[in-house]
Amino acid sequence: MSPADLAREFLTRHDPAAMEPREFLRARFDAGLAWVQFPLGLGGLGLPRAEQPAVDQVFADAGAPGNNPRRIGIGLGMAAPTILRHGTDEQRRRWLRPLWTGEEVWCQLFSEPGAGSDLAGLATRAVRDGDDWVVDGQKVWTSMAHEASWAILIVRTDPAVPKHQGLTYFVLDMTAPGVEVRPLRQITGEAEFNEVFLSGVRIPDADRLGAVGEGWAVAQTTLMNERVSIGGQAVPREGGMIGVVADLWRRRPELRSPGLHDALLRLWVDAEAARLTGLRLRQQLAAGQPGPEGSASKLLFARLNQEISALELDLLGEEGLRHDEWTMRRPSVVDFAGRTAGYRYLRAKGNSIEGGTSEILRNIVAERVLGLPQEQRADKDVAWKDLPK
Repeated sequence: MSPADLAREFLTRHDPAAMEPREFLRARFDAGLAWVQFPLGLGGLGLPRAEQPAVDQVFADAGAPGNNPRRIGIGLGMAAPTILRHGTDEQRRRWLRPLWTGEEVWCQLFSEPGAGSDLAGLATRAVRDGDDWVVDGQKVWTSMAHEASWAILIVRTDPAVPKHQGLTYFVLDMTAPGVEVRPLRQITGEAEFNEVFLSGVRIPDADRLGAVGEGWAVAQTTLMNERVSIGGQAVPREGGMIGVVADLWRRRPELRSPGLHDALLRLWVDAEAARLTGLRLRQQLAAGQPGPEGSASKLLFARLNQEISALELDLLGEEGLRHDEWTMRRPSVVDFAGRTAGYRYLRAKGNSIEGGTSEILRNIVAERVLGLPQEQRADKDVAWKDLPK
């Protein structure tokens, strides 16, 4: 029986109209129909990832409740694959089910005020104290920290070794004493991001992912999946930002000019090429872990969003300068399509920073995809504590 047939059979025993949505999602997870590529007992069936879209379509056609992936995208796209690859059996059983059902929202505590592009230079410290670790430091640009139950966290546990070697990866309870979340207001007026202060926060050693000192290797799993989840999302033709501008072009012929027509066609072709590249990338993922190609997809995603949103403003002229109300809000999701052109233009500026800056991603593509010589790194073999701060 195919996974899609299993989904249909599941629906004969679980009526989505008669069940509480959370209970339906739990039952779907337990049946292995959450993410079919995951192992048995962890929401999957141990089958190829390519089977998942057919399963999702069966549930969508039946009007079954979803798990709001835009709200829990960090958990789905970053925490889950990291836990699956590096977590213990107990950790997988503990975290994956409520993560997928949306009962527990996740956030990512990686970047710091002094460690953004150079993530390995981070300064947040964790010191062992019996069966716990005591953490002190500050993280920044944290999406969903204001709603998160859990965070994936990378900290420095050994300052006496080179910066990439002294890191350890943890899962942090965001309700633990000493965790303080403050909003960061952006150019859009909203506080979609946060800064997080950690003061004497105790984390059980049982909540560590991977070995002590191997946090950089664990973090690479997270980062590669993050870039795929941002830049390699499944979208239909004319989906996303290009669809918004193409629709505007069709509805408002008075806005057209030959120069804008040429610009729209060029970006439409680029967007379609990016969509097809993302499709190929997802097919490659079915055979294993994401590689550096995800960095190229995320790099292209950022460029396209910025250029397409700028074209929309060019089309609209003065009308495009209008912006949403400037009242400070702390949204749960980022909604490009349902907002104004002014919002899209301003918010797209962040695409070249979040999920890895475009400058760093170009280095990754150059070195790991194109095989160009690596940049000279004078700090590669220097203990972190001896680096200039």
